[in-house]
Amino acid sequence: MTNKLLLCALVLASSHAAHAHPSNKPDETISIKGHKTTELGQTLSASAGSISQIEIDIRPMLRTGELLEFVPGMVVTQHSGSGKANQYFLRGFNLDHGTDFATHIDGMPVNMRTHGHGQGYTDLNFIIPELVKSIDYKKGTYYAEVGDFSAAGSAQFNLKNKLNQPLINLTLGENAYQRLFAAGQVTLSNGNLLAGLEHQTYSGPWLDIDEDINKTNALLRYTSTLAQGDFNLTLMTYDNSWNSADQIPMRAIEQGIIDPLGSIDPDVGGESSRYSLSGQWQDAHWQLSAYAIQSELNLFSNFTYLLDHPEQGDQFEQVDQRSLYGGAISYNEQFNLGQFKIKQTAGIQLRIDDIKEVGLHRSQQRTRLNTIRTDNVNEQSLGLFYQAQTNLTEKLTATAGIRYDHFNLDVNSDRANNSGTATDGIANAKLMLNYRINPNLETYANVGQGFHSNDARGVTITEDPQTNESTAPVDLLVQSEGAELGMRWFDNETFNISAALWLLQLDSELLFVGDAGNTEASRPSKRYGVELSAFYWFADNWSLDTELAWNHSRFRDQQTDEGQYIDGALPFVGSAGISYIAAKTGWQGSLRYRYFSARALESTNNIKAASTQTINLGVAYQWQQLKIGFDCLNLLDSQDHDITYYYASRLTNEPSEGVEDIHFHPLEPRTFRLKLSYQF
Repeated sequence: MTNKLLLCALVLASSHAAHAHPSNKPDETISIKGHKTTELGQTLSASAGSISQIEIDIRPMLRTGELLEFVPGMVVTQHSGSGKANQYFLRGFNLDHGTDFATHIDGMPVNMRTHGHGQGYTDLNFIIPELVKSIDYKKGTYYAEVGDFSAAGSAQFNLKNKLNQPLINLTLGENAYQRLFAAGQVTLSNGNLLAGLEHQTYSGPWLDIDEDINKTNALLRYTSTLAQGDFNLTLMTYDNSWNSADQIPMRAIEQGIIDPLGSIDPDVGGESSRYSLSGQWQDAHWQLSAYAIQSELNLFSNFTYLLDHPEQGDQFEQVDQRSLYGGAISYNEQFNLGQFKIKQTAGIQLRIDDIKEVGLHRSQQRTRLNTIRTDNVNEQSLGLFYQAQTNLTEKLTATAGIRYDHFNLDVNSDRANNSGTATDGIANAKLMLNYRINPNLETYANVGQGFHSNDARGVTITEDPQTNESTAPVDLLVQSEGAELGMRWFDNETFNISAALWLLQLDSELLFVGDAGNTEASRPSKRYGVELSAFYWFADNWSLDTELAWNHSRFRDQQTDEGQYIDGALPFVGSAGISYIAAKTGWQGSLRYRYFSARALESTNNIKAASTQTINLGVAYQWQQLKIGFDCLNLLDSQDHDITYYYASRLTNEPSEGVEDIHFHPLEPRTFRLKLSYQF
């Protein structure tokens, strides 16, 4: 299979190189400066920004999901197999697989509502990093164009329209890591057709599991001018299968039952796929987008081992099969109102989740034993937004926005008591002030409301299928309120510094439940913190950067049997790096350090997870059309934990009620990867 894909990739790159039209120049200029591009006057808060492809290219990454670690203060981890969505942390949130952080790619939503494994499930494995043009991020609740899942922030991935040159990349690493990527383009009619292919296999470092990653991504993207506007049409496909090395109990290590790289249940893993067709068109005033997505996931997990079913084990299968449709229309214009110049934008966003099955089944060795619950769900949302901006003075800019979202859902369950319909609407207001002190210094004040949706099954449920007990429904839409004070100091010769003091409240926290493998609505919460991002260029080819985030997270209500700490909320996150890029000599390199602090694993803060730190190194040299790179991931071979939970599980010969214990997934050991790239 790999040989066939290699042959296909070579044909793809070489044929596109042969047919490339001489005038087919890339529509984007890649600057080696990265954050040296000013964001003064370009963003509405201190905690918004953009990441360029050159920054993505130079940074060594273990997994595709780590693309989101370009968002300052974001931590990306994994508690299971590489085919699953990653685990995300930002602004004192354990975001699980994406709750309260909205992610889009060229207008398509990535977060999945009412998902089989967790609300807001955000799997980035379908993205090919080399074909990302930029990543625009916005933290906070202040942006009218962003709706569901955006309390902590949002990120927009923008794909490339054209390539500098057709290319082919081959990466080889320890534990049978192999990755092949090829891309090329041809002139077609009055436009450009770009094609890309990625294939990855990986066995992993685990002692008793061959992770057997088998991932294939493909992309076709046509761009052209249409009706005096820019048009693109994109087809993306993704298929993956894997075996999982899940989180393991600490006592199994201490008792010598397994090694830290071992497993309790070696039969867990999954299969996933995503196919999408999307299109965008825009001119000076209008922007239109539409998409259709087909997504499937079959996931086998076992977090409690023998707690509920001592004979057959606690393995379960989570299923999600859906079609997702939607689109958006927005209009922007500028006009004068007396002495004020007004820039306004209005838009409509539509999304339909047609979920054929979202199910939970008991299983053993990936064989289904019985069904706990299975549902068919249709969930629809309509979002309306309006935003206006004006200069109140020469230095002071005000931006105000309002947004309204309306949801309808219909749940058809295998248990009649859990079927039902629901509808809800929510309005959110935003206000942002920017004051330009001088050409190098800008300050910001932001307030706004946001929201997240809850799992539709929790909105209509009246009976717990596992306990047969009556359960109170949760609210469909949950509001959040945020505020921020910030500043950005920019000198394009020396530094780019931004800082923010922020506050965020949620009416209901979404928490990951470690022993159930999903998320649940919980208590109201409050967070505040300080963030600092700094980039310093101390020579023409050298730069330093650091990102620091202090977070304070607590539940707001008082419960006599519970504490106030939020499970898994990170009090501190820090990262730093040094980069070298010399276009004339062909050398580039990056050394990066990442740290996230100890944190509470339950609400009383009596049980804590230890801190985690890693260092990654990447070096590359380009000679004419050939580029050779070398990555060392987890350079110091840290034995820290990628992620940690605290809950009850049961091993052989343990009490029937199980044992409360820390469960963790270790960092992958130090690993080396060699990269070869050729441009045609």
